[in-house]
Amino acid sequence: MPHRPFEIGIMTETFDHIIVGAGSSGAALAHRLSEDATKTVCLIEAGPSDTSGFIKVPLGLIWLSKSRRHNWLYSSAPQTALHGRVVSIPRGKVLGGSSAINGMIYIRGHKDDYDTWAKAGCTGWGYDDVLPYFKRAESNGDPQLDDAFHGRSGPLSVQTQRTPNAMDNVFVQAANELQMRPCGDFNSPTPEGVGIYQVTQKDGKRHSSAAAYLAPILSRKNLTILTGAQVRDLAFEGKRVTGLSVTLGTHVRTLRARFGVVLSAGAIGSPEILMRSGIGDPAMLAAAGITPRHALTGVGQNLQDHVDMMVICSSPSKTPYGLSVGAIPKLALDGLRWMTSNTGILSSNMVEAGGFVRTSPSEPRPDIQFHFIPGRKSHRGKMFEYGHGVSLHTCLLRPESRGSVTLNNRQSGPVIDLGLLTDKRDEERLEKGVRLARKILAQSPFAKYNLTEIIPNPDTDDGATLRQGIRANARTVYHPVGTCAMGAAAAAVVDARLRVHGIDGLRVVDASIMPTIVSGNTNAPAIMIAEKAADLIKEDMKSA
Repeated sequence: MPHRPFEIGIMTETFDHIIVGAGSSGAALAHRLSEDATKTVCLIEAGPSDTSGFIKVPLGLIWLSKSRRHNWLYSSAPQTALHGRVVSIPRGKVLGGSSAINGMIYIRGHKDDYDTWAKAGCTGWGYDDVLPYFKRAESNGDPQLDDAFHGRSGPLSVQTQRTPNAMDNVFVQAANELQMRPCGDFNSPTPEGVGIYQVTQKDGKRHSSAAAYLAPILSRKNLTILTGAQVRDLAFEGKRVTGLSVTLGTHVRTLRARFGVVLSAGAIGSPEILMRSGIGDPAMLAAAGITPRHALTGVGQNLQDHVDMMVICSSPSKTPYGLSVGAIPKLALDGLRWMTSNTGILSSNMVEAGGFVRTSPSEPRPDIQFHFIPGRKSHRGKMFEYGHGVSLHTCLLRPESRGSVTLNNRQSGPVIDLGLLTDKRDEERLEKGVRLARKILAQSPFAKYNLTEIIPNPDTDDGATLRQGIRANARTVYHPVGTCAMGAAAAAVVDARLRVHGIDGLRVVDASIMPTIVSGNTNAPAIMIAEKAADLIKEDMKSA
């Protein structure tokens, strides 16, 4: 995707809006703000353009998960509750951000997630408030879904998977035997049950936020997109942000913003930029050698992610996806199917089915999400092992544990402590979820596939041993949020209009503003946040 470079010799340029980060939120926001042809918008992305074929081909996510060119490839600090293990944290570093490398599952969450935000003081962020923005973003291709909850003409294509693996229906049937009901719409207000997920694809190809929101508007003369541009820090006049400095190749340039700067660099990048610019906890900043400019102790705190544990099983059957000599003819046929019709395994997001369930009838709403992979995932750092099988993710939807993003010094990268399972209630719920996952895989529809459990503890159902296996293998499903939390409390970073408390001309618009994590995948909510933020910014410009 082309961008307009700076003219040689021009070291400063002024725009009405500067947006940092061209991911799920930033791309959508740039689209909406540049709709006004009288306003200039600069969108800054640290990574490259999204021209790689691995981005277009859905199965390319296997390669993208390890790509240093397209992925920040963060790692956590040693996790105290996981025997000091370091957990990988892939985040998109490319136009489209994490929507260009993720599993493409389209999930909004439960209505209570947003109503909880509103009750906590985030006025205008209840479910009824945000639903119109979900619909405005969406172009859903399933005519059977209720138009009361779905958009048909938005930029983002949401489609039913073209050729899901036969094992997906086996999973659904097995869950049904345990009275887990089918779910026909995972994006209804109160989703519950199991089924096959819808995905952000168009004609069988990945439809990232860059493909949805940027590709159609590249001809807009008022939009400048800078790739390979690393933001250094924000520029101030008193308590107002007036722009920022950015490294482009070997040059440092200054960009000025007439109306404001928006950070859309994600739950890791946005607090990092704030802290490097002197906004955060004064004691932490001083210890890192950064002169405090504005005290906001919540910056980088409140980190939440969906802790996850997989049950991995091998199978002698060639029905699941896998790598084997016997699978070569099918893989060759799937390659031909992709070239002729964009179907087959190359159109798969791998995490094809799943659902929302309660670990106990006393739970007021589902507290676990399953992600079913019709293939044998590796437990040793690789995407897949040789052979066939199935993998069932058990994801805790609303963890109590909290982590943080901090800095040791101005030159080093962020220190990311996910805080996984530091609250014992999370471990207890996750154990219940893993037991449910095992029960599903033990039901009669799976019997003919002769599954053999590899992870977590195939030879025991003892509670202490199972918890040991969880602590040895748990990680996340890559949904970090909350580090620039919205609200009015002392620890909040932005207000309900997403303005940074105490600083003029600066907003944060991405998943970091979520005060609590949503019950599901976070890409769709991040796009919704940008859709709503665009209206807030336009309203504020009119009143300025």
